[in-house]
Amino acid sequence: MSATKEWDCFAATWVIIAGALLMRLVLSSQFLISPDEANYWQWSRYLELGYHDHPPMIAWTIWLATKIFGQNEFAVRLPSVLGLSIASVYIANLAGRWFSWRCAFHTTLLLQGILLYNGAALVATPDGMLLPCWAGAIYHAGIALERGKLGQWLLTGVWFGLGLLSKYTILLFLPSLLIYSFFANRYRARLFRPEPWFGFIMSIIIFIPVIIWNSKHEWATFRHVLYMGGANDSNFFTLNYVGDFLASQVAVLSPVFFFSLLLVWFKGTGNKRLRNDDAQFLMWTSLTTFLIFFFLSLHSRVYGNWPAAGYLTGIVLLATAYSPGRPGYDYGSKHRLWKTIVVTAYLLCIPVLIQPVFAILPLPVDLDRTARETKGWDTLGLAVNEAKEKMPNPDNTFVFGLRYQIASELAFYMPGQPRTVSINRWNRPNVYDYWFKDEELIGKDGIGVTRNLDSIAKLRQIFKKVDEPQEIKIYRHSPWHGEELVKTLYIYKGYGFKGGLSWIPQDKNDIRAKMK
Repeated sequence: MSATKEWDCFAATWVIIAGALLMRLVLSSQFLISPDEANYWQWSRYLELGYHDHPPMIAWTIWLATKIFGQNEFAVRLPSVLGLSIASVYIANLAGRWFSWRCAFHTTLLLQGILLYNGAALVATPDGMLLPCWAGAIYHAGIALERGKLGQWLLTGVWFGLGLLSKYTILLFLPSLLIYSFFANRYRARLFRPEPWFGFIMSIIIFIPVIIWNSKHEWATFRHVLYMGGANDSNFFTLNYVGDFLASQVAVLSPVFFFSLLLVWFKGTGNKRLRNDDAQFLMWTSLTTFLIFFFLSLHSRVYGNWPAAGYLTGIVLLATAYSPGRPGYDYGSKHRLWKTIVVTAYLLCIPVLIQPVFAILPLPVDLDRTARETKGWDTLGLAVNEAKEKMPNPDNTFVFGLRYQIASELAFYMPGQPRTVSINRWNRPNVYDYWFKDEELIGKDGIGVTRNLDSIAKLRQIFKKVDEPQEIKIYRHSPWHGEELVKTLYIYKGYGFKGGLSWIPQDKNDIRAKMK
């Protein structure tokens, strides 16, 4: 390939990354934050070295962004938006360094159009922090294996350590690297040298804040992760979840992408000019993660976004197998397949990205998750604030939800963004159990929101008196269905709080329960 064509592809790659970044920056402020995003924003108002559900990186970065840009949707999502761009830079450089910038161009083009990654970028979750850490660790590990340089191993350790502060899925990076090193004969001895272990020590040093927090809180985060991994499930083997897992991967990646990647994983690239070590690196740093979650789905539920980081090098692998940038490229059926992979990814992704802003898809509300999760929270916040002002003593009335998601949305969208309380007694433990104690609220009045009309029976266990609820209906306007009811919520007024905020486990063997 001529130097001119390489330069054109190099420039086009950065134009795509910059253009996608600009698009996401604009789009990120155009719809209300979802319940989980509101929860992570709440974390940023209670800065800690760790949290019950996840490591602290998402909270730390949201705190920084909101300090600079204010308490708004744009700032909450900014860390995740930037996270995907950083991951894109690393993956483009990996493809450009090992193969060609034409391959990097096609890799980048596909990456920017995959629903899974756009969701991670436009919804503030730990995945948005994990992706750049995984990509950085993979890139520097690849160079470290080639060169054996201490600096590259230390950079690998830095990104791995930052990943440990972001989401524990980064732990799957280790078996990916170990399996690859085992199959790559010329790199196998690298792991027996001191340099990789210095990198690992670096990552542990970075991870110390989470260890400190958990040591003071009965290792709560690790017990939560074990619970999510099915530690409390009685059946070791079940087929109840594997179909859902595979279907979710087809949906978030696109069917053509997913099945093409399976073909490459298990049949190979069919490209003799691609170095075997390169192909093995791309394969094991992507396939390992998928296989681990596939086998986990034979035991417990696995959510569709969990394997996201592993697919990053899978995209490069696909590009080396089918794109016009692959080594030894010749036009033919593979080129047509590549175009189909890219086009179907964008056709699936673009309407879903538009949907929260304008209901372009003719989906009824029951099937439109974006509407259910983002519509009406500002309306609810104003309604609750108005009702609170009518309480006998508004300044001494606390705001609550029976789920942390609603409590967090109220905190974000009520005027003044007040502190709010999640009453976890009947649901599950979460971060609110660390922020509020019964003693702070005993005797106070409360006003809060639930999704259920029959919540009054529960609330009467913890308040001396509870009024009948005020019904709040949230609507959206759809060009397909007109005015549609999205959800019905209920505002409750309670008087004289008696106590009972924290979660009470129904099963004494629940791994999430506090250790005695």
